[in-house]
Amino acid sequence: MDVSMDKIVTLCKTRGFIFPGSDIYGGLANSWDYGPLGVELKNNIKQAWWKKFVTSRLDMVGIDAALIMNPKVWEASGHIATFSDPLVECKQCHERYRADQIDLSKSCQKCGNKGTFTEPAAFNMMLRTWLGPKQDASAEVYLRPETAQAMFVDFNHVLLTSRKRIPFGIAQCGRVFRNEITPGNFIFRQREFDLMEFEYFVHPSEWEKHFEYWLKQMHEWMEECGFDKSKIHELEVSPEDRAHYSKRTVDIEFDYPFGRKELYGLAYRTDFDLMKHAEKSGEKLDYTDPETKEKYVPHVVEPAFGVDRTLLVTLLSAYHEEEVEGETRVVLRLPKHLAPIKLAVLPLSKKDELSSVAEPLAKQLAKRWRTDYDETQSIGKRYRRQDEIGTPFCVTVDFETLEDKAVTVRERDSMKQARVPLAELEDYLSKQLGC
Repeated sequence: MDVSMDKIVTLCKTRGFIFPGSDIYGGLANSWDYGPLGVELKNNIKQAWWKKFVTSRLDMVGIDAALIMNPKVWEASGHIATFSDPLVECKQCHERYRADQIDLSKSCQKCGNKGTFTEPAAFNMMLRTWLGPKQDASAEVYLRPETAQAMFVDFNHVLLTSRKRIPFGIAQCGRVFRNEITPGNFIFRQREFDLMEFEYFVHPSEWEKHFEYWLKQMHEWMEECGFDKSKIHELEVSPEDRAHYSKRTVDIEFDYPFGRKELYGLAYRTDFDLMKHAEKSGEKLDYTDPETKEKYVPHVVEPAFGVDRTLLVTLLSAYHEEEVEGETRVVLRLPKHLAPIKLAVLPLSKKDELSSVAEPLAKQLAKRWRTDYDETQSIGKRYRRQDEIGTPFCVTVDFETLEDKAVTVRERDSMKQARVPLAELEDYLSKQLGC
């Protein structure tokens, strides 16, 4: 179903997925904090990505590099010279916009004046800061705008210590910073966010087959996240719109409530980065095939995934409303492995004899799965709460439990219920959850 951004934003705030940052002080433009459910969902996405693309493969290793690197890195990579967006400013109210995202022939969105924009100028998006007590050019550094460069700079270290052979990849997941001119649309465009990406090093003659392979793997990943396939599109990026390092780029786009926009990117970076860093640093960043003895600078295929956009599309694709017994049921049909809470243990009432069974059961299950314990309001309202946050299974402890030593397990999507003996509960849930 189509869902509005207002519904997603409201759900996120009221149920504890995402809150406005610095809210008690009036907030900070496009700053968001992940709440108790949001951090679980975010961590589950990162862990699932790491398992699929790193730990379950023999040709991939990971690193976790520093956020702040030597400024020479960004000079060599071209970011200082080219990492910019076209900026225009309204001459009347001085509001600033990205020139490629507005119609310059129309009125300013803030003050309503028409035809009052300055000529587009390049605006570098890297965030600057200083290291040490002096705030001058000698101490100037940048917060990283991507995770890729450390994987190129560390290429020799990783190659030597991991003893990998081409083709192989280096992956990283972490926080990046971009001084966006016009952030917005909730968590879609932010000034700080998390990226999951890897550089896959290949023989120069084989980049095309690896490019196509990783494009298919990206679609597999989206399917595992439960994305709405009908809203996914591929865009072959034209040469004039590609990044300076790319010889081919495919953007994977999604039909958001605010329009079709980029979700992921797949780029063929050639040998641009390794060659530039070798040139600027004086270090050789090449590879010698141990069998053929051929020496060459590897080429690179780079799949890039935004964690926050992944989370947003996961929510948009999972959100459903349906009529149940004359009432509207909101349910997040999240893939089980991504759901923030896997189980909810619900005593039918707050009576001590039920709590004495239900609470120890919840503590026992929490050792294996993220578990919620809820004994407030009617059982129907508690089911609806768990449906709305995407909990796959509810385990109800009732008065019959005291006699038959069994509980009722309710499945989120179908709402079907099964009576399961307590002695068999963990095995039953393990099979249902797949873990």
